[in-house]
Amino acid sequence: MEISTKQGTSLLHNKTYMRVYTAFATASFGDWFDALAIQVLVGYRWQASPLMLALIPVALALPSILLGSVAGAAADRMNKLKLMRTCDLLTALLTLLVLFAPSMVWLLPLLALRSALSTLNMPAQQSLTRSLVREDQLLQASSLNGLVNQGSKIAGPLLGGLALAFLTPQWCILLNALLRGCSYLLLLSIKYNRTDEADSKESEAHEGKIPLLTMWREGWGFLLRSRLLLTAMLFGLAGALVIQVVDFQFTSLFRIFAPEREALLGWMVAATGAGAVLIILVLNKLKSEDGYGWKLGLGYVLIGGAIAALGLLQPGASILWVLLIGFVLGIGNGMFMVTFNYCLQKETPPHMIGRIFGIQNTVLSAVLIVAPLLGGLLVQYAGPARIFVNIGLLQVLLGLTGVVFGRQLWPVAGSKAEAAHPTAESS
Repeated sequence: MEISTKQGTSLLHNKTYMRVYTAFATASFGDWFDALAIQVLVGYRWQASPLMLALIPVALALPSILLGSVAGAAADRMNKLKLMRTCDLLTALLTLLVLFAPSMVWLLPLLALRSALSTLNMPAQQSLTRSLVREDQLLQASSLNGLVNQGSKIAGPLLGGLALAFLTPQWCILLNALLRGCSYLLLLSIKYNRTDEADSKESEAHEGKIPLLTMWREGWGFLLRSRLLLTAMLFGLAGALVIQVVDFQFTSLFRIFAPEREALLGWMVAATGAGAVLIILVLNKLKSEDGYGWKLGLGYVLIGGAIAALGLLQPGASILWVLLIGFVLGIGNGMFMVTFNYCLQKETPPHMIGRIFGIQNTVLSAVLIVAPLLGGLLVQYAGPARIFVNIGLLQVLLGLTGVVFGRQLWPVAGSKAEAAHPTAESS
């Protein structure tokens, strides 16, 4: 049965999509388990300096910057399901190697290689999702993907914190490798070979009639001609530039006001996931036509306020304050990410989804080279508390800009016409 003729409005009836979604959920859960373990391993066990902590996001970002937009074009050209299977299998093998890394000298290159696989996997997953669901189900699909990302923040750190209380971080890393293997097996069980391509350009791309460089240029050209998409990308870039200054310095902050509680960072991340899950469920009930501006802007305001509040915490602060701040941070993060990803899915034609998400990966990863290193320097010389407060306030100002000028930045009435215009030009 063809995807376009599937019955019902719920994605639960789309068996192929649900298998892909389950594989994505399995991998995301393992990633959060792994991320917490690496932070504890490097920050608490190896006692890495703020500058060394800042090298982790740099190692994660370099592959996305170098390969992101090209990987997006490759995802539009290649068999997406096979690409995702290969990425999952190789990621599992590299995670096993991470398990035995003795120091940062070994850890950083392995993380970079693993990130390179994610650079290929993400646009392929987004592009496959777009081809598996109808346009009226895009918000639901974006919400479900968001629920996976944020729900794994709850379960992963909670179980990770429990494991770290009795075991070593290596056990958490091993679990990620096993879950990646499970994701690979789930994708291997899918029998999906789409022959009725929805767009003639997508068919030509799969047949190799369109050169990869031409597809890469078309993706950038489409983005630059679409005011709405370009504005969303620049707004996301500005926010990421601010957030990433402190994003990998949470360990530095928590070592000051909670030096004896390694698992507290995991509890805060879990509270962040809970807040995000709640707001995603609320957003799923709202009309998608309500506009992008206030959701994106308010998301930044909440994120910035929470970051500033963390900087004001004193040593020995109650865990209730940490959980409350994490919950607010999660609400802001969930509101922004679901709206941002839905915007990209909604305003992009199906045959360009891989390229647009690949460009997004490149653009947003670019800040991971400068911002974390700047954050490491600032935290090392001024202390994490002051930097968290200042960065949080700056993020609040950026968010208020989006709220106040949202209608001018993202005009709802003209969004469809504007998105269609570049499509016509590129055809």
